[in-house]
Amino acid sequence: MTQQNERLTLFQRIERLHPYETMLYLGMIGSGLIFLFMTFAFLVSSRNLLAGMNQSVPMAFLISTFLLVISGFSATSIRIAYQEENTDKLLKTLRNTVLLGLAFTVLQVIGWYELKGKGIEFTGIPSGSFLYVLSGIHIFHLLGAIIFGLILYFQLDKSRKDVVQRLILHTNPFEKMRVRLFTFYWHFMDGIWLILFLLFVLSF
Repeated sequence: MTQQNERLTLFQRIERLHPYETMLYLGMIGSGLIFLFMTFAFLVSSRNLLAGMNQSVPMAFLISTFLLVISGFSATSIRIAYQEENTDKLLKTLRNTVLLGLAFTVLQVIGWYELKGKGIEFTGIPSGSFLYVLSGIHIFHLLGAIIFGLILYFQLDKSRKDVVQRLILHTNPFEKMRVRLFTFYWHFMDGIWLILFLLFVLSF
């Protein structure tokens, strides 16, 4: 009886989710499975050949990882600023998070050129190809978060100029949900990249 009640509670929670939440969570599950299968394929793609090239992880990948970690702290500050009803801080931290994400993306592309300079081509050994594919898929997913962040920023900036709109911003459950979903997804992408980066480091 208790288990049945727990199941009902779980189903009720799912039914009460906003469609945006449902789509995001399902998307994250799908993305997680993609990265899981691609990572497994990378692990069985003769990584010893990559290690045998006596190369190191591109410096751009290292710097971009550092920036993404910082962006994770910045994303956390977004929710704090929202809870404090500090619109200026909210916009500042949101802007910084998006800019760090853009810088990360640029450095990832530079990292691809570094890989090429090290003799690791996209069309070369399978494990080398997966470096491009895995990082590329991650960029694709992160760009979705960046676009969402930009839309959120301009909408929030517009609300800041009107007292009534600013009040609605900090009291509307929908706005609170959007901020929460953005930060949650951003941390999810942070975690995915940290796992991939650790895997890349161990492969060289």
